[in-house]
Amino acid sequence: MNIETRIPTVKNPPEQFIGDVWFDPIIAPHDADQRMSGGLVRFAPGARTAWHSHARGQYLRVTEGVALCGTRDGTVVQATPGQTIYTPPGEEHWHGATGDCFMQHLALLEGADDPAETTTWLEHVTDEEYRRR
Repeated sequence: MNIETRIPTVKNPPEQFIGDVWFDPIIAPHDADQRMSGGLVRFAPGARTAWHSHARGQYLRVTEGVALCGTRDGTVVQATPGQTIYTPPGEEHWHGATGDCFMQHLALLEGADDPAETTTWLEHVTDEEYRRR
């Protein structure tokens, strides 16, 4: 049994996010046999990810505020604290906060065989795509 050392909060890169987003890593693989990773992600009002997909899917458990999650077909769902959003493997999507309050979620995903393929980052979400709700 190990007690993990706290890893400092990091601000997520502007190439993958619009607005201010912070990430607190919670779990990461310790060796090649482990795949689970996750962290607590906090979005400022109006902040959002770029379009992206995950090789093995992703779970987002909302802990604060209202989360928005959009897919390429134009669907945007809202989730509130206690609700979980699942995006299946390969589904291009984005997620973020509404324009008027912070949002926080726990993001959990399983790594791909090649870690570089776990998440595929794409272009930024336009304001028009973000406003579709």
